[in-house]
Amino acid sequence: MLWFDGRPTEGKVPFDLADRGLLLGDGVFDTALALEGRIAFEEAHIARLVAAAATLGFAVAPETIRAAMRGLAAGEARAGIRTTVTRGVGPRGILPPETAQPTVFASSAPLAPNFAAATLTLRTTGIARNETSPTSRLKTLGYLDAVLAIRESRAAGFDEALFLNTRGRVACAGTGNLVALSGDRLVTPPLGEGVLAGILRGVLRDLAPDLGLVWDESPLTPEALKAAEAVFLTNSLRLVCPVTRIDDTILGSAGHPRLRQLAEAVRRATAASCGVDPGRLP
Repeated sequence: MLWFDGRPTEGKVPFDLADRGLLLGDGVFDTALALEGRIAFEEAHIARLVAAAATLGFAVAPETIRAAMRGLAAGEARAGIRTTVTRGVGPRGILPPETAQPTVFASSAPLAPNFAAATLTLRTTGIARNETSPTSRLKTLGYLDAVLAIRESRAAGFDEALFLNTRGRVACAGTGNLVALSGDRLVTPPLGEGVLAGILRGVLRDLAPDLGLVWDESPLTPEALKAAEAVFLTNSLRLVCPVTRIDDTILGSAGHPRLRQLAEAVRRATAASCGVDPGRLP
């Protein structure tokens, strides 16, 4: 199912081939979880997408994003909603038009009942995350580094790619934030290391004190990540995914009691944000 030009639709839709999102990757996107017709952490997703567009230098109405998300979530028991915002059509060349007329479209895809249950293995990619670029902290349409890295990882027998930044420190995975659990500390790289402010990352930060955990945003070396008691990936669709292997290092993340406790707290917070029974989540 698609949402385009202010309404839900199916099949093909017209698209201006002069759109800067298509030609230059000049746009941003968001992926959110829909449960029983409602968007998990809806306001946070909308605010982040609006702020991302503003960082690129154009404005998009929150009401338009909300209408797209809700229009696709309606009637969905369990789905992923991707909302894309481009700067719109512009003249030939790189310089943006003085006045943007954003293009907003969205799509939905059903999720399997066990969508959030799998563990992951990570392979360090040689493609560096450029922490000096503002786009390293946004979900822009230029995702080719992640595309190439995950293709390499899958070819080598891994699930996902681990990105280091230009200083050789941990940044993120191709599709989510990474967190290391050591004792009572949840250590994750700060945004300045080339990290997206993930919605679930923010949920974890808020939940940590009530679980007796300390949220610690500190630079993280690959060695420290591999030495942690447990490592997990978090994003809006997969919630909390234990990482069981990084390169040649085997980790005891799966079954770690504190990680199980944390994952359960995230499940409950996600369900509560949609007003549904936590049993709807795996």
